[in-house]
Amino acid sequence: MIGKARLKQIADTVLSAARADQTEVLINGQDLALTRFAANSIHQNVSETDVGIRVRSIVGKRIGVASSNDVSEASLKNLVQKAETIASFQQENPDFGSLPEPLPIREADAYSESTANCSAEARAKSVAVILERSRSNQMQASGAFSTGTEETMIANSLGVSAYHCGTMATVMTVVMGDDSSGYAADAAQDVLNLDTSDIARIAVDKAIQSRNPTSIDPGSYTVILEPDAVATMVFYLGYLGLGAQSMQEKRSFMNGRIGEAIMGDNITIWDDGFDPRGVMFPFDYEGVPKQKVMLIEEGIARGVVYDSASAQREPGKTSTGHGLPAPNTMGPIPTSLLMKPGSATTEEMIAATTKGIWVTRFHYVNPVHPVKAILTGMTRDGTFLIENGKITRPLKNLRFTQSILDAFSNADMLGRDLKMIKMGFGNFATCAPAAKINGFAFTGATEF
Repeated sequence: MIGKARLKQIADTVLSAARADQTEVLINGQDLALTRFAANSIHQNVSETDVGIRVRSIVGKRIGVASSNDVSEASLKNLVQKAETIASFQQENPDFGSLPEPLPIREADAYSESTANCSAEARAKSVAVILERSRSNQMQASGAFSTGTEETMIANSLGVSAYHCGTMATVMTVVMGDDSSGYAADAAQDVLNLDTSDIARIAVDKAIQSRNPTSIDPGSYTVILEPDAVATMVFYLGYLGLGAQSMQEKRSFMNGRIGEAIMGDNITIWDDGFDPRGVMFPFDYEGVPKQKVMLIEEGIARGVVYDSASAQREPGKTSTGHGLPAPNTMGPIPTSLLMKPGSATTEEMIAATTKGIWVTRFHYVNPVHPVKAILTGMTRDGTFLIENGKITRPLKNLRFTQSILDAFSNADMLGRDLKMIKMGFGNFATCAPAAKINGFAFTGATEF
């Protein structure tokens, strides 16, 4: 870990060398370690310590960005010159007003000594539990176990100075049989909260149960989606239309519908960087404190998230703390999404299904129509037929083409437990329950 004092020293060096009208420096320090395994054997252990510096220079309304991972004083001064030179060659951005002013920021306790100090030996012992269960059932396990510490400091010439240090541990495995597969994963800021024996049990049991899969015709079915699949849909909601820029550019499903019901009244979705059930991160990549933003409340469209640029385009709006690192063409998007759980157990969902399909997770998901929030993708690693309240047989994977809005309008049961799904990059995470959804559209079948 580099430490707050050293990161502040780097930031001060950058700002003291700046000659632009306004300057921002974003510093990200990482201590990351990863244990990979395949074919029931650990084949790689890697670790990385790095620091990245990104400087944004404002000259009038011209903006330049330059980045480096060299923290020597000479390199930092050269980096500032590069950003300012880039700015001088840019066209003016008429929408730019100013970098943000400093605001009070609450601290978020997202650091775990156990995670930060987790050794390669400790990860290997945890992975061995997965491998042994896979071997004993004549399966092949692959996957990864990662632990890491990330530090972020953001400072600007207007007085912003924000620092956060957090840890994250993730484990994921896919267990393969001759014609079947099973998946399980979990993530936590404290590695001691990960139960690899349970992950091994889930993945291996799925692979055993999905042997000799059978075909089913595409069509509309009731589905029971595990939290991983629900979280994928919630994440894409945020990516496609829950940011202010997507509304300003008229490409959001929220356009003209604020205050209207767009989903079922059992669906509530919000963003909160301080909720301990997700990845806590107290400010955005401009140093603006995170606000809790209600996005969908009991099915009604309530609002979207803002960064400084999108807020400056609308009178009376302020940043909600959802800016991404510059240069950013996406605009703000929610990064700490949570979906309100229901009261059902998975057993109750199955018992309430006359005919349906159980889906473990989605794979190769792509947006088809952002305004209608339509996605397409595949089921993967555990797809099963439900008949008369019981799981009866494994199914070959299916392709879906489905509006998220329609799906969440037809969700008649939600699971009582939330699962935090790390979305694979940065501080993005989504907490979601399982869901029973009627009329889910499967548009194609596969041979596996």
